[in-house]
Amino acid sequence: MSTYRNLKNRLLKNKNIRKEYELLRPEYEMLNKIISLRIKNNLTQQDLANKLNTKQSAISRLERGMINPTMTFLNKLASVFGKKLVIKFR
Repeated sequence: MSTYRNLKNRLLKNKNIRKEYELLRPEYEMLNKIISLRIKNNLTQQDLANKLNTKQSAISRLERGMINPTMTFLNKLASVFGKKLVIKFR
């Protein structure tokens, strides 16, 4: 893991890379939270898909950042985990 951190730190010294990284950070934080909640709740992608009435492949694409979920989908997702969707502007 330290090799990853070293590489990340070295790359983030480049202002252009750091700018892009910061632009993508909210998206990846959201994806990491979704994956963490799924795992914490002992759900497979298929289990989660069943609860959301969708396909496992859709959950896979979501977790890989290949699709942009709608607010409706995110609200349904939050509901599955007993959470409330909150969006903040800082």
